[in-house]
Amino acid sequence: MALLQAKDVRHAELAERFLGSAQTSSVIRRIERFFDRHPLCPADVARVVLTLLPSTRPREFILDRTNWKYGQIDVNVLLFAVLWRGVAIPLLVELLPHGGSSDTNLRHTLMDDALCLLKPSEIQVLYADREFLGHVWIQGLAQRGIPICVRLRTDTPVDEWPARDWLQDLKPVNTGLWVEDVEVCGQPMNVTLTYTQDGEALIIASNTGSVTKIQAGYRKRFRIECLFRALKTKGFKLESTHMTLHDHVERLLCLLTLTYVWCVLVGMLQECPLKRHGRRAWSVVTLGLRALVRSISQAADHDAEGVLTLIKLLELSGSA
Repeated sequence: MALLQAKDVRHAELAERFLGSAQTSSVIRRIERFFDRHPLCPADVARVVLTLLPSTRPREFILDRTNWKYGQIDVNVLLFAVLWRGVAIPLLVELLPHGGSSDTNLRHTLMDDALCLLKPSEIQVLYADREFLGHVWIQGLAQRGIPICVRLRTDTPVDEWPARDWLQDLKPVNTGLWVEDVEVCGQPMNVTLTYTQDGEALIIASNTGSVTKIQAGYRKRFRIECLFRALKTKGFKLESTHMTLHDHVERLLCLLTLTYVWCVLVGMLQECPLKRHGRRAWSVVTLGLRALVRSISQAADHDAEGVLTLIKLLELSGSA
């Protein structure tokens, strides 16, 4: 509740929202002990998330990385998210021991953790950006039965020629080029090549689905950027945390995951006007967060019915 009200992960901000007569300094020490000792397990949280967000079809997933600094210390998070009703939701994380890109072994470890929760047949596709390339990485996914849709760099070999060579005869004004059954990172893939509105090469490869649907599918990868904004500047100010120890950050991300899921479930129930271009005026997460904060405020004024109803929503979703 404190995390929702504060919209901030800093301990002092959370402590101010705790009920009771204890001094703020005492509450801060309780919060510190929680992050230091509580046996909160990311795999258990992920199981809860999948239960709360039921699906009868194979799911789409996104892999990406986010990072920030506390002083000179890098906090670097590799995040595996699930798409549910158009919203990217965190599922599993790995904390990197350094700044910069992730390595293949760490990615495979994260995928193995995911396969402890999911069967390969439950994974429709994994969307990933240009960071997540490499022969060993792509081959490892294929061996695990995980299909991928990934953006390529212009120097990535496509049937032994750099992807940029396939673009030579394609003008920015053209719609694009489709290439079927070519080799990328040792795997047969379909590739679509085009340019963005800014004239940047956009090359996407996938070993699942029709070549005509690759680009539309890959657009869903950008939903994880909305997730990162919601966890950071537009929501809970994750980058403001003073915690840098991996166990502490991992527990914080577990709490944020459960809070985020609750916001999504509540937000799905809220009505939202559309703007002129047809998009929602506010995101599902924003609507859910507003509704939860308002219900908690009403509960503080001795009207707990609203927040109790929203708590029961988790139970109802879990049995769906």
